[in-house]
Order: sequence, then C-alpha cells, then structure tokens
Amino acid sequence: MSPDAPEPEAPASTEDERVSAKLFGEYEVDGIEYTDPSTRRYITVTPIAHTMGRHAEKQFKKSEISIVERLINRLMQTDENTGKKQQATRIVRDAFEIVADRTDENPIQVLVTAVENAGPREETVRLKYGGISVPKAVDVAPQRRVDQSLKFIAQGTYNGAFKTTTSAAEALASQLVGASNYDLQAYPVSQKEEQERVAAAAR
Repeated sequence: MSPDAPEPEAPASTEDERVSAKLFGEYEVDGIEYTDPSTRRYITVTPIAHTMGRHAEKQFKKSEISIVERLINRLMQTDENTGKKQQATRIVRDAFEIVADRTDENPIQVLVTAVENAGPREETVRLKYGGISVPKAVDVAPQRRVDQSLKFIAQGTYNGAFKTTTSAAEALASQLVGASNYDLQAYPVSQKEEQERVAAAAR
C-alpha cells in the first residue's frame, strides 16, 4: 500500500468543513438573531424556498416551513395571484435585493425582525350573553402571532402596489423595512397597534 493512500477506515476528509447552503444562492441562513422568545420556535429559517407542499395536509406543520416560503405563500392569497408561486418567489427575491441595498443587512434577518414586531399580542373575540354580543380581550397564541404578521405584511404589500406605479417588490421591501424598524406608519405595525388598542378597550 502506498504511504499516501488513506486508511480504509478513515473518513473521506479529515478537515472540519461545513458546507452551508444559501437562500436564493445569496443570503446566509446562519446567525439569525431572535428577540422574541415566544415566537422563536415558530419562525423557521432554511435555505429552501419551495417545499412542494409536503406539509400542506399536516396540522401545525406549517411552522416547520421556512418563514420565507410562508411569506411567498401569503403573497399568493389574492384573486389575481392564486397559484403563481414562481411570480411570488420572484417578487420576494427582488424585494430582498432592495432590502439588502437599503439596509446593508441580511434581508432574512430583516424579515424575522419584521415578523416579530408586527405580531399582535392581544386581540378581541365576541362572546354572547343572552343574545348580546360582547367583545372580550384575549391573548394571542405565538403561532397565530406569526400568522397575523405575515397577513399584515402581505396586505400592506398588496395595498402599496395595487393600481400604483410602485412595483410589488418595492412595496414588499418598504413593508419589511418599516416593520423591522417598528415604524408606526408601516401598515403591519399600524394594524398591530390598532388591534391591541381595540383589545385594551375591551378588557
């Protein structure tokens, strides 16, 4: 046996190398910081933006899907964009480029912060007492907070791009940057504040 030949039982490489995939081939998914411990387990970050619906029929498995893909899916939930996942993916990719240029930060980190900031902590439900409907304030479950955040971001994007000269990618980038900075003028944050204000009045 040649002295340069590897040992039969030795691994193929002894160097400690770790290959890290990137989202859209550009953005690192490692090192993302979470400031809200309650929603931490429901915000998943992976380099995969299309899981082919493998979690569609499993209850609560949506939290295992990348938060980026969940945003893409949310953008499709309008009459005009139903089923157009490639188009929605392109919008998110272009929006991430705009966010990276504006903030010089990882757009995935901006998205995670935006979702944390836009999630309402309190909302109202209607209880009936003898035929009278009475609003009652309740706490929002962490998983629903993430759902509501994505809903507000998608709605803000739709409102900002529909029948305007603003592209969908620019509108989405504005919503993400505004929500990550907790800008009260941003649609997701304003909706969260409004929901919490109504709930506070119904305590």
